[in-house]
Amino acid sequence: MATVISVSKSDEHTFSKQVLHSITLIAGDGVEGDAHCGKTVQHRSRVKADPTQPNLRQVHLIHSELFEELKEQGFDVAAADLGENITTRGIDLLSLPKGTQLVFPSQAVVTITGLRNPCPQIEAFQTGLLRAVLGRDSDGEIVRKAGVMGIVTQGGKINQGDVIEIIYPHKPHEKLERV
Repeated sequence: MATVISVSKSDEHTFSKQVLHSITLIAGDGVEGDAHCGKTVQHRSRVKADPTQPNLRQVHLIHSELFEELKEQGFDVAAADLGENITTRGIDLLSLPKGTQLVFPSQAVVTITGLRNPCPQIEAFQTGLLRAVLGRDSDGEIVRKAGVMGIVTQGGKINQGDVIEIIYPHKPHEKLERV
């Protein structure tokens, strides 16, 4: 069963976020009170390039199974450490097609837009971690493991322990690319 393990936000552009009991999603904007909330890009590097771009990175989700994988490699990473807003369990976020909707009990909806592109801040957080969240598949293609990004298509509250309903888009499915 897909569930919410943790929710977090930060009102400043910090790498890690603060774990909370709940967060509120605002349709078209993102996580209320989070530094990345907005209709246009809020990530500093994106703003610098073109501040008028639509914000396809309103909500950052990471699967908690990644933390277990990283622990086996000697890293100490917990929920909110990598800057995610929602930490999940029981859902393979990285394999979801673009446009997948995650529906929460409050009827809040996050629509998946793409993969998070791991940045150098991950390496600054823990030496060697950037390489650990970037893998290669059997074809030699880069695998980005640092979670997925989404937009809020319907607002509402998200709580620790919420069950997540997954609604897949119509076929043909589009593979996630970095956003």
